[in-house]
Formats: sequence, C-alpha cells, structure tokens
Amino acid sequence: MNRLKTLFSLLLIVFHLGNYTIKAQGDEPELTWPKEIETSNKSVITLYQPQLESFKENILEGRMAITVKLGDKNLIYGAVLFKAMLSTNLDKRTVLIKNMKIEKSYFPDVVDSEMVDEFSKLLSNEMESWDMHMSLDRLAASLEEVDNLKKLSDKINNDPPIIYFRTSPAVLLMIDGKPTFKKDVNSGLEYVVNTNFFLVKDSTNGKYYIKGGPFWYTSDEVTKGWTATKKVPSNIEKFAKDNLKEKEKEPEAASNAVAPEIIVETKPSELIIVDGKIDYKPIEGTDLLYVSNSENDILMDISSQYHYILIAGRWYSSKSLEDGDWKFKEPKDLPVDFKNIPKDSEMESVRVSVPGTPEAETALLEQSIPQTATIDRKTAKVEVKYDGDPEFKIIEGTEMSYAKNTDKSVLLINKMYYCVEDAVWFVSDKSTGPWKVSDSRPDEIDQIPPESPVYNVKYTYVYDSTPEEVEVGYLPGYTNSYVYGGTVVYGTGYYYNPWYRNYYYPRPITWGFGVHWNPYGGWGFSVGIGVGWMGWGFHPYGRAAWGAAGYRMGYRHGYNHGRHDGYNRGGRNGTNRNNLAGNGSNRNRNVYNNRKSGVKNTGNRTGKNINSKTRPTNKANNMYSDRSGNVYQRNQSGGFDNKTNRQKPSSTPQQRNPSSSNRSSQQQNLNRSYQNRSSGTQNYNRARSSSAMRGGGMRGGGGRRR
Repeated sequence: MNRLKTLFSLLLIVFHLGNYTIKAQGDEPELTWPKEIETSNKSVITLYQPQLESFKENILEGRMAITVKLGDKNLIYGAVLFKAMLSTNLDKRTVLIKNMKIEKSYFPDVVDSEMVDEFSKLLSNEMESWDMHMSLDRLAASLEEVDNLKKLSDKINNDPPIIYFRTSPAVLLMIDGKPTFKKDVNSGLEYVVNTNFFLVKDSTNGKYYIKGGPFWYTSDEVTKGWTATKKVPSNIEKFAKDNLKEKEKEPEAASNAVAPEIIVETKPSELIIVDGKIDYKPIEGTDLLYVSNSENDILMDISSQYHYILIAGRWYSSKSLEDGDWKFKEPKDLPVDFKNIPKDSEMESVRVSVPGTPEAETALLEQSIPQTATIDRKTAKVEVKYDGDPEFKIIEGTEMSYAKNTDKSVLLINKMYYCVEDAVWFVSDKSTGPWKVSDSRPDEIDQIPPESPVYNVKYTYVYDSTPEEVEVGYLPGYTNSYVYGGTVVYGTGYYYNPWYRNYYYPRPITWGFGVHWNPYGGWGFSVGIGVGWMGWGFHPYGRAAWGAAGYRMGYRHGYNHGRHDGYNRGGRNGTNRNNLAGNGSNRNRNVYNNRKSGVKNTGNRTGKNINSKTRPTNKANNMYSDRSGNVYQRNQSGGFDNKTNRQKPSSTPQQRNPSSSNRSSQQQNLNRSYQNRSSGTQNYNRARSSSAMRGGGMRGGGGRRR
C-alpha cells in the first residue's frame, strides 16, 4: 500500500506540473488508438480506444481504459466514464469530440479515497480541455449501443409503385401528378411545370415535344403515343437551346443511335430494364441467381422460383419479371441465402439491404450520427415567400398546421410560426416574419406522421444555445433516408400532392428515379439514360421535381467496383448509361453548406494543442474497461486478464465488454466493413473528382429535442 501511495503521489505531481499533448500511432495521429502522453518526468500515460456505450441526441457516453507508468515502477490500471458532445463533418468523415466531462474515475488498486478524488479532479481538468478528432468510420464501428435506433424505425409506406419491365432501351419520364402547363410569354409555348424533363406544347399544331439528350420526340397526347422525330419546329428548338442548362447540351445523335422508348407516367412508378434476353448467372455459395445484363438489382431464388427486385432500399417479389405481380417483402422474411451473398460478388451492393449483415449494421449506425453545425444568430437569415396569401393545412392527428403555398417548411404551433430551412430552425410571431434563429424545437414535432409532406423536419434538432450561437443538427430522415426492418430505405413511400397556382412547389419523392444505395456515397439514382434528359432550368422553383433530399451519384458510375461488367460504364444501343446529375446532385452533401451565411462551422474546429514532448506508440490497442472500472487486457490465448481486481481474477470481462463473443464478432465485422469503406471512400472521391461530379444525398443522425 505504501508503494502504491508513493506512486500515486508522484502521479499527482506529474499531472499538476507536467505539460503534455496527445500523440497517436501511425500516419493519422488524431484518428488512431491508443494515445500516449509522455510527461515531463518521463512518465507515460496511455489512453486506450473509448468504448462508446450510448449515443443520445448529440451526446456520447462511454468509458476508457488508461494505464500509468511512472519511470520503472509498476503500471497503475484505471478507467474513466465520460460524456462528451459530438460535432461532425460528414463531408470529411470526421468527428470532433468536445466538451468532455469525466463522470467518474476508477483506480481499483488504490484504496485512499481522498487521493483518488484528487487525482480524478486533476485528470478531469486535463481531459475536459481536449477536443479529440476521430474518424467517423471508427466512431461508428466503436458504438456498442445506439439508443437512437430503437426510436428511428419508421411506419413508412411500402406498397409497390407501378413497375414497368422492358428488354430494350427506355426512359421513365415522371410528371408530378396531373400535367400542369404554363405559357411562356416570350415564345408563346406551353411547358409542363411539374416535371424535370423538357416537355412543351406547340399551340399552333397541338402537338407535344420532348427533348432528351440528343433525341426529340413528338406525340398528340401528353401521356402516350411518343415517337422519335427529327422534324422539330424552329421555335421549339430555339426554346430548348435558350433554356436547357449548359451541361445538358449534347451533340446530335449518331446516325446509328437508337432512340429509347418514352414512358410517361403521372403516378409513382419505377422502370426495370434488361438488355435483351434475360441472362441469369449464379451467385457463388448460394441458391440464388442474378440478372447479369441489367443495371437493376434483380435476384431469383432457385428454390421458390421467385424474383426479387430492390428499389429504394425495399425488396419486392414476383414469380415473373415480364408480368410481375410485385409484392413487398418484409426484410426479416427474405431468403436465408441473401445473407450469404459473397462480398466479392457482382451483387455485393445489395447486402446493405439484408438485415443482420455488417453492411446493414453499418448503414444503421450511420443513421444515428448527426451532421452538426454552429449557427450565428446575427447573420443567419431566411426569407419566406408565399404564392399569394399564406395558406395553412392541419397536420392530421395533431394540432399543428403547415403552409401549403411556399417552398419552405413553415409550421404553425401554439400560435407561433416556425420555419425550417437547410436544417436550421427559425421562429416568428407572424407567418411572414421577421424570422430569427430559434433556440428550441417544439416537442410537438415528434407527432408529425409520415403521411405529412413536412415529415422530414421531425429529424432536425436544436442541441444547445448561447446569446450568440445555436448548436443544431439533423438526422438522415431530413434528407429522406429512414430505418425499416433492420435496413435503411429511401423515402416514406407516400405520395405528397405538390402545390401549384402561380408557382410550382414540389414535395419529397420516393419513386421514379431508380434510387439505390451506394456503399461509398449513400443514396444515388439512375433512370437508365444519359445526361441531358432532366433537370432543365426553366422552372420557377430551382429544385424542380426533386424533394428536400437531393441526390448524388450512385454506384453504377459513382465508383468502379466491377459492378455488372459492361454496364457500369455505359453503352446500350448507342445510349449513354450515365447516372443523372440533376438539380439535386448539385447540392452539397452537407445541407448546411447550402446556406450563404450564418453557419460558423460544421465540425471543422481544430482540437486544442498542448505543447510538450511527445512520441508515437506501438502499443497494442488491447485494453478494455467494464462499467465497474475494472481494466482487462487481451492475452495470447484470445481471452482477457483482469488487470485491476486481482483478488477476483477473471479471463472474461463483464457483460457488454468487447470480450463478449457476439459483440466481439460484430465489432470485428463492423471494423472490417469500415476499413473497406475507408479505402472505398478514397477511391470514390477520386472517381468523383476526376469526373467533376458532386453528390447531394445526405447522411445524418440524432439530436436533442428542446
């Protein structure tokens, strides 16, 4: 005891007098563990990777094993329980753990309570001054429990849309409800407002025209009868030239190019395309086949002879592809072999939509991690314009109302008006403003049902505030990404009627754009044809028919991963199979970056530097602590030795410690998944940079309701 007391006294002196900094192992010093502190008297304090027990709102809770080596003396083992605030930068995939509060310190081998309290206080003072940077991937892989996910499962609509099947080039042209025409005063032409596609009417001959890529089409009816044509009235050609965006202008079609079929639809729909006769190929190690000559995700279970297609993260099954009577398949009821699809398979990407796979677990974890920002009260502004006088509609099942005739999310709650723009809350006592940044989020927001077009604001939060700043964040639900049945899905599945009187204001959309999950980039989309087909710039509302979410490049061109060889680079009968970079994909992944002013930072603040002598460490990251403060070290046989409670030796830490076989297995899978993702993200970013394409699909996480 005297020896321990002497060592501990020395340690107090070291912490009291010695300056130090944190140094990590490897090329990424801020992102690796363990971290080592070398003090002024050559003593070494080692902190091992935190075990993150829970993540609620933007608050992390966890524990951390530490060891102290005073000169050539024996090691002292201890642990700390902590809380910290999380600030994230999803673009750079980093997090800043700040405002760390040490809840309790444990040194089981030291029985002098006053000395432990004094040391704990000094340790807290030091650790609470740290701003620790960490890889977002490592953080997610370290989470032991994500309490948020228990509350995130959404009661969404999984009814299948209309599903078209084609074996030759085709384009699904979506109109957001009944076609709404508006006359251009300069040309005299009428154009369809509620679509992203270039669709106009020539009032002189009553014909309709579509411009898509290098092709022109004409019809006597707006929703059917479309045929390719090279005879286009000069005034319509000029109208297209003047209004199509520069990036969408393409050279004329080659003489042998085949114009794809046009399918015009006003109801929620999807298009499945196979290039000619269906070509089934086996998936090694399973009783599954996949359709190799399609960019769509199509599987067949040999034993049942059912086909499965994956759309917007949802599985639908049918005996036949051609005349499919598609039914939604609950994720838990998928064939067992879906989990056995190899990671190097052509169909690897669908594993994220199979409950229980490491890929699905990874996606679920990311649903709980927020994109955060600090908003400056003085400079953050919002302008709300209405199409006429403000018109509000009751949100069914609540006492709240939302504004129908504006492109902003404006809600009336308890006689106050709230506006959510780019995941920032504003408040006013009038529907027309003036608006100021709100330092609270009404609790009633949690009552908004998914049937409401403003459902996505439920996933925006206010964490904290000062007289100058407000800390905010948003869940991925704000950008149309939801949890269902142990998987991540896109969109609520509900159709929301848009607003149109003098202006067209669309609502979030689930179907019609082939939305799929890219493991390196989140949600992407493709409609099976090249740039130039959509996103034309004549609409009065900049986002056209896209919802609040925006889109980003998807896997078929977002990264080169051997996916459906021959299809991931395009080329079918002369058509270009690029994913489309429409209005949504021009939006930055971080919606706070859309704001021209008012955002002070989005997790970019630099951690504190404390000048001192440091050194890298080659120590193994093999120390863990349990909730009682005992410290365990992995031994050569793979078990754990209790390094603190020596009077009760144990080779197995308490329940929920990483030694648990299930947790250990899951953790290893998650770590492998994130290691793969980290590598893939670099490849994806390089590919994205080389093709000059930027994404807009979002990831996010939790928040504290105020």
